[in-house]
Amino acid sequence: MNPWFYWVLMASLVMLLAAMGCSVLRLLKGPHAQDRVLALDCMYLNGMLLALVLGIHYGSSTYFEGALLIALFSFVGTTAMAKFLLRGEVIE
Repeated sequence: MNPWFYWVLMASLVMLLAAMGCSVLRLLKGPHAQDRVLALDCMYLNGMLLALVLGIHYGSSTYFEGALLIALFSFVGTTAMAKFLLRGEVIE
């Protein structure tokens, strides 16, 4: 692996972890439930990107499958939480 590419991957990992930390702060401090849902969705996105970067770093396709599962559960979870906040129930 090229040393320049290695340092770019490490820098992206650090930035993604910092973004996830900011999302955790918003999740804990959010004044409204909508802020918390948005922070959780951002954490899902950062976790998916973290798995993709780790998959590139280690050269394993398992991380890419995990990122696909995170994206799928993120969409379903965010949709369910938004519907609950909008209507007060998930299943009609």
